[in-house]
Amino acid sequence: MPLPGVMIVPGGSYNQIMERDSERVAITLAAHAFQVFVVRYPVVEHKDYQAAKRALAQAGDYLTTHAAELGLDPERLGILGFSAGGQLAAAYSNQPDTKVKFAGLGYPVIRPLIDQRMGVTTEDVTKLVTPQTPPTFIWGSIKDDLTPYLDHIAPYVQALAANQVPFELHDFSTGGHGLALANYYTGIVNGDRTDDHMARWLPLFLEWLQQLAG
Repeated sequence: MPLPGVMIVPGGSYNQIMERDSERVAITLAAHAFQVFVVRYPVVEHKDYQAAKRALAQAGDYLTTHAAELGLDPERLGILGFSAGGQLAAAYSNQPDTKVKFAGLGYPVIRPLIDQRMGVTTEDVTKLVTPQTPPTFIWGSIKDDLTPYLDHIAPYVQALAANQVPFELHDFSTGGHGLALANYYTGIVNGDRTDDHMARWLPLFLEWLQQLAG
């Protein structure tokens, strides 16, 4: 029986692919009966925002074309992005030919306010939102000083609401930027950074997906 799928887009400021956001998240979601695919986009000396966007589009096309052999239900394919990967996930979910039916964005970069710090030219993905944008789950921390809520999550949520796109928002009072699952499993490769409260994003995300499925 084909399973729902998730494309994972790790963060890393376009300078690396963070382990905390990639295989460890993938294995956790696979344990919840998802087919999971980590998208590795150009970073370091090859970093280029437009090339990274093309990598996601190519991945989405490949997964849907080969869905049967991958045991994937293409009508239940979504995307989950973290930090800079959240920006890419948001951008891809808003493409007219996107293949994803839902999006999850964790402490995402939304506006090009830290491009100089990351060394890349991106875009304001709030301007990409339309009424056709898929349902979106978005979370972060009020203590995030890299992608502060008012600069990034808030404008995106406003764009979703203005276009009547279904969304769920959680801005946790604890935690911070770059916590991935925020538990021991990702903490051991992330400087032992954990937060029990912020770690609740995952069960909330899974509950939200169940509601979407009806």
